[in-house]
Amino acid sequence: MIPITHVRFGAEEEALVLEVLRSGLIAQGPKVALLEKEFSERYGSKHAVAVNNGTTALIAALQVLDLEPGDEVITTPFTFVATLNAILQSGATAVFADAREDDFNIDPDALAAAVTDRTRVVAPVHLYGQMADMDPIQALADSRGLRILEDSAQAQGATYRGRYAGSYGLGTFSFYATKNMTTGEGGMITTDDDALADRLRLLRNQGMRARYQYEMAGNNYRLTDLQAALALPQIARYEDTVARRRHNAARLSSILDSVAGIEAPREAEGRGHVWHQYTIRVTEEAGITRDALAAELTERGIGNGIYYPKLTFDYDAYRNNPQVRISDVPVAARLAEQALSLPVHAALTDDELDQVAETVAAIVAERA
Repeated sequence: MIPITHVRFGAEEEALVLEVLRSGLIAQGPKVALLEKEFSERYGSKHAVAVNNGTTALIAALQVLDLEPGDEVITTPFTFVATLNAILQSGATAVFADAREDDFNIDPDALAAAVTDRTRVVAPVHLYGQMADMDPIQALADSRGLRILEDSAQAQGATYRGRYAGSYGLGTFSFYATKNMTTGEGGMITTDDDALADRLRLLRNQGMRARYQYEMAGNNYRLTDLQAALALPQIARYEDTVARRRHNAARLSSILDSVAGIEAPREAEGRGHVWHQYTIRVTEEAGITRDALAAELTERGIGNGIYYPKLTFDYDAYRNNPQVRISDVPVAARLAEQALSLPVHAALTDDELDQVAETVAAIVAERA
């Protein structure tokens, strides 16, 4: 089986983890501080605040924006439910704007149409490793006095016209096991706002500035030095990791571009894709449904993933929630029926990449 993802740590990670274990200082400490410094310097934000996972990053970022019941946050319905869950925990109402087929991300025109007098935050999700179209989103936010929250969980190091994901307002990142850089669980929040960064640091540490000096109601959102020790060697070689993923994506596309009914993903002009996922669209011309193709690939030893089989509000847990405002999103609905991710991780060989793409092509040809 060629897996959809692959986690591999090396000698550098082992050495740093052992150093932390031997130090006896395993909770948040100097390694976390170093990771925050490295992250902020590399990705163009004044502050980086480490937390214990990517969902926490979203929750904390919204919490420091002081949203109130009735305030609205606009996002995409074609994403992982963590984005929606965080909005609901903030007490705000989740509003949805349609996506675009060319990049899977939120449509800026649909986003603008969804803004009301109660809108406080626009929350694009940079899906699969490619940033949303941020110029019109920023222009909209500036003109209407809205905050931008970038869900960059899948887009560490991605760029838009030279600017990094997470540099437009508040940015949130995930270091979950399947991400390009992983600590098993972990997250980061980026911002240039000194006051927000200060509140985030208080919030993650039970509201304490110093031991038993409480300044706000807080929580335990801390990352450990053990996790930071896993991340530090990876961030040092992250550009090499992404370069390999870009090579892998290009090799897959060199075969899949000619397969009828398969729409290979594209890196949009002016954007730097980090290829967290290589996601094709299986259209009607393929003569096979996405789900059937996924099943055939699995049977033939090719790992794959459906991210995401339903829109976030299409689950019973959300459909009748008064904080969830369901809207007509035909493009996002179509993407949920067509999107299929193929292996693109850095451990793949060229022969394995060819096998992945050629197997897709063979299955489609059999249905022609």
